[in-house]
Amino acid sequence: MNQSELFYMLALMRTDGIGDISAKKLIAHFGAAENIFKAPKRELEKVFRVSQNAIDEIQNKKAFRAAEKELEFLEKNNLTVYFYQDHNYPEKLKHCPDSPVLLFGSGNMNFNNMKVLSIVGTRNITSYGTSFCKKLIEDLVVFNPIIVSGFALGTDICAHLSALENNLQTVAILAHGLNQIYPKSHKKYIKQVEENGGFLTEFWSDSYPDRENFVRRNRIVAGLSDATIVIESAVKGGSLITANLANDYNREVFAVPGKVTDVYSQGCNNLIKTQRANLLTSVEDLVYMLNWDMKPKPEKPAQKQLFVSLTDEQQTIYDYLLKNPREQLDSIARDCNVPIYKTASILLDMELKGIVRPLPGKQFELA
Repeated sequence: MNQSELFYMLALMRTDGIGDISAKKLIAHFGAAENIFKAPKRELEKVFRVSQNAIDEIQNKKAFRAAEKELEFLEKNNLTVYFYQDHNYPEKLKHCPDSPVLLFGSGNMNFNNMKVLSIVGTRNITSYGTSFCKKLIEDLVVFNPIIVSGFALGTDICAHLSALENNLQTVAILAHGLNQIYPKSHKKYIKQVEENGGFLTEFWSDSYPDRENFVRRNRIVAGLSDATIVIESAVKGGSLITANLANDYNREVFAVPGKVTDVYSQGCNNLIKTQRANLLTSVEDLVYMLNWDMKPKPEKPAQKQLFVSLTDEQQTIYDYLLKNPREQLDSIARDCNVPIYKTASILLDMELKGIVRPLPGKQFELA
């Protein structure tokens, strides 16, 4: 997008009465933002559900001054602009009907052809949540995913820093413009994040971290990702909004279970109980549900051993596969009387030991 196109697009998005959905309809009808401002009133009135007030605002070009100011800010700070029709716009977000027409970014981000996971949760993360989050991200290294979160206190910053510690790309979705950071205590992490990921927002430089902005921000967190993971949450919280949005977008949602008496596990437990989230106890649950290929770390190649010590459950599955070659995961779990989530974990461990190998269609056989 050249400077002229960006100017008109900024002006369109600054026009009162025009949101992301209506802007996309106008662009689809007129082909470019500039054409919208040059169109006669009767042509604008043909577009479905564009209000009279919005038409007047377009005709008066009141948004031009704000667009000029924002364009100057973007150029001065060498920020990246992502337009929803461009190739560099996050591919998964394109499929969300209410995704932002424009995103503004800083850092070094590459979303396409990458596995993307959003990790969210309470700002009052416990030692249990912190430990689980760090271990999960450490175990995810072999898949090289992008870790997305909201750069807030608690779970968010734990996810970002754990990703950086494991040399994974991490992206912070902000609820304000790129001229500031909230909370201020996280300014010290800006350079690290931008070197191995970056910051992304739909908000302009004159936007502040107002309460409603965080709710709008959450749809980007959910829409960017293959799956949203809720580490800990009370009965009510922003992370539950993100989980619901992810469900609306037909994305996978995972929740970490906890004690029924723990305040910051009640939200996760409810998500699981109401079948709005998959149970997450380890990386194997994630791998199975997302159908990712498990690739052992190079320093620990899978190989068949002459003498392998098996647990009772592993021995049961081994004996079953001796009699029933090439069985599906569901059948193995049912016939061996082992919960399916646990069967997936057991089979993964046996695969890494070189005892079984996966086949297409979620089938397994002895190696």
